Amino acid sequence: MNNREKLKDIIKNSSNIVFFGGAGVSTESNIPDFRSEVGLYKTKDNYSYPPEVMLSHTFFCDHTEDFYDFYKNKMIYKNANPNAAHYALSQLEEMGKLKAVITQNIDGLHQKAGSKNVIELHGSVHRNFCMDCGQFYDLNHILNSKEEVPKCEECGGVVKPDVVLYEEPLDDNAINKAIYYVRNSDVLIVGGTSLVVYPAANLIYYYEGNKLILINKSSTSYDTNASLVINDKIGEVLGEIVKEL
Repeated sequence: MNNREKLKDIIKNSSNIVFFGGAGVSTESNIPDFRSEVGLYKTKDNYSYPPEVMLSHTFFCDHTEDFYDFYKNKMIYKNANPNAAHYALSQLEEMGKLKAVITQNIDGLHQKAGSKNVIELHGSVHRNFCMDCGQFYDLNHILNSKEEVPKCEECGGVVKPDVVLYEEPLDDNAINKAIYYVRNSDVLIVGGTSLVVYPAANLIYYYEGNKLILINKSSTSYDTNASLVINDKIGEVLGEIVKEL
């Protein structure tokens, strides 16, 4: 029995699965990841600062126009559609097998595919708030703003995306909810992440079961801790398995 068949058997016999995913889940939807050879941090663009700087809280406050120029061009993929991984996870939830999706992604594709219980550790491009009065705005307000820095229609304050920038802490409610689901799961599937972004990567330490599955195109430093390691595209792996259940 190969590892895909073993994973199918594990999924078939479990009704308490949690999925924890990163940027690699969305690369099959043509959204670039960060650290691969074709990722956001390796691409050469005409920006004066590296992406890690431009996506920081300090940069947002000090160079808000430049932040939004980069953010709108490099972080938003409004026309992206869910891929086989997103749909497979949605189906597993509908079947009563998957209890939660925990994601580091901000693209909203899990919800677009139909997943209901999605914990977004790093926020979402689809939620935006006025920094002064708290008024909520959707993604269209950011994209359709006639000003370089989107402003609040109520008070004129700067609108900030509800995404976690460098130097900002994760939302306590999101992280506590994620810990709860990981700790209480029978099966933890980790996919599309190199597990190098902290504190999110620490979630794996809360898993108390014996069915840790890692699905990633490249190896990770946690491979030796896993019950199964599958180095392949996550959409192909999960899509194929769910079709056969």
